[in-house]
Amino acid sequence: MLALKLLLVPAMLGLVSLAARWWGPAIAGWLAGLPLVAGPILFVIALEQGPAFAARAATAAAAAISASILFGAAYSHCAWRSRWPLALAGGLCAWFAAAALLARLPPSLPLACTLAALICVPRLFPQPGQLALTRAMGRLELGLRMLAGAVLTLAVTGAAAAVGPAWSGLLAVFPVLGTVLAVFSHRGHGAGHATLVLRSMATGQYSFVFFCAVLAVMLTRTSLLAAFAAAIAVALAALAASRRLLR
Repeated sequence: MLALKLLLVPAMLGLVSLAARWWGPAIAGWLAGLPLVAGPILFVIALEQGPAFAARAATAAAAAISASILFGAAYSHCAWRSRWPLALAGGLCAWFAAAALLARLPPSLPLACTLAALICVPRLFPQPGQLALTRAMGRLELGLRMLAGAVLTLAVTGAAAAVGPAWSGLLAVFPVLGTVLAVFSHRGHGAGHATLVLRSMATGQYSFVFFCAVLAVMLTRTSLLAAFAAAIAVALAALAASRRLLR
């Protein structure tokens, strides 16, 4: 599983970073809301642990999205007042506070928190404002983004192995992509770009929630391939529907 994450996270960071170069930060963040990393991992979990276990894991992953949205909102607000180290600290504090609350809630409430956070995205995030002209991203920066994603994945996975099952599940969906994209966008292009990436990513996470919801319902009722095919189709439909919410 660790090897899979170490391959997927840098690869997805590379693709999303290239999308930012081709189509801009809003589309890149929006695409990053897809279950690009969690989807393949849930598939492997289903193969190794069985459909019932994977269905519970999908439910837990969807429930943890609210913490990722709050990370992005806190980072965005801090980015307009501080440089990236302090903005990152603010975002991480928000994520850990939200995760600590989610770990204590009854199982049904975290999903309600996720839906509420998604609905409130336009009010949670500041407006990105007028974006400054940006320099083109070079190969060195692209490589550094991918390396940072791999290092952060190792750190989060190591921490998950040392804590209890509730925190282990939350750390499994720690916003690795969001963290790396936010820091590099903020550092290289300013607070407006970081805000736009994180806000668009939160909007795109409708697709993540629908993907997990379909898996939670269908994995124990149909074949593995049919469940994942339906989840992918619904996720793409949800992503397309959320396109109009981008600002």
